[in-house]
Amino acid sequence: MSWVRRLARPDILALEPYEYATWREGFTRLNANELPWRASGDESDAGLNRYPEPQARALIERLAHLYRVSAGTLLICRGSDEAIDLLVRAFCRAGEDAVAVCPPTFGMYAVAARIQGARVIEVPLLAKKGFALDTSTLVERCTGGPVKLVFLCSPNNPTGNLLDASAILEVADALAGRALVVVDQAYIEFASDTAVDALLTRTPVLTAESALTSTEIKDTLLRVPRAPNLAILRTLSKAHGLAGARLGTLVARPDVIELVRKVIPPYAVPQVILEAVIALLSPLHLRTLPRRIAQVRAERTRMQQALAALPGVTGVLPSDANFLLARFTDPAQALERASAARLLVRDARSYPGLQDALRITIGTPEQNDMLLRTWI
Repeated sequence: MSWVRRLARPDILALEPYEYATWREGFTRLNANELPWRASGDESDAGLNRYPEPQARALIERLAHLYRVSAGTLLICRGSDEAIDLLVRAFCRAGEDAVAVCPPTFGMYAVAARIQGARVIEVPLLAKKGFALDTSTLVERCTGGPVKLVFLCSPNNPTGNLLDASAILEVADALAGRALVVVDQAYIEFASDTAVDALLTRTPVLTAESALTSTEIKDTLLRVPRAPNLAILRTLSKAHGLAGARLGTLVARPDVIELVRKVIPPYAVPQVILEAVIALLSPLHLRTLPRRIAQVRAERTRMQQALAALPGVTGVLPSDANFLLARFTDPAQALERASAARLLVRDARSYPGLQDALRITIGTPEQNDMLLRTWI
């Protein structure tokens, strides 16, 4: 029995997934109880009177090419939030299993676990070491217990730091066959270029589903997660500027993808989103993306220095994301002054160890200057 089958919920393994109406391009559909006419004003390519293609191949091809992975290792979700929820539902039995999280971190991991009735085991990041991963404690807490999933955020939200890739791989190796280590890379494009591929390795295995032609394969490294029990979350919400599209991707070994596909709704991504994202992931977009990322990085550096020089700011954490975490002598007053200027920043005081902190998204230079002026 494979390690995935040992970890997965037995009822999900036995589940017969919903059998959606057969979808074949170019065929007239009389099998899905759809209305044969478009609604007035429907200007979509495929028609909103038709169900969208489940796990649309054209979008999978674009994303597989973007992330340089095989199509068989990729699942399209409605944002990374849905991928988190699907993983918890696929692996965790209510009242029996648990997930491990490393606070302060993204709150949806714990929320998804508690909705499912799974326990949440917390292993805090090491604040005195720049919010680094406490590898030994994490492995110890996950060994011999009910932990099925370990959620790690890198770069971490809200602290902005990149977790050490070797530490992540150490955790994955130590928990091989016992837990799935899920690394949320929502902000990875804003980190160093080498960080993007640090958890992936080249694979010579090319499936029939490969999104690349034989010519492209020669110049492209198709990759899979370095450890079999390692999964990666990617999103178009941040660097690609498509937060409103709600489109994320789970990258994992094919047996993990196969399991999670059992619990994803058959028509998860709406047709208008499919068409819009396929069009937006154009060569022009991909050519301008590095320039946009460079602008964010430059503004991040400028804002870090400017914030650190402000009266009332006691520190600004280094960041590999598109935001900064700043500590204030009076964070409540800083929030009030920003609000008075009709500017919203994130109150981070509810996170453990961050009772004096606010999280600031990097905006345009004009927006950033406006915020700085409110705090002078």
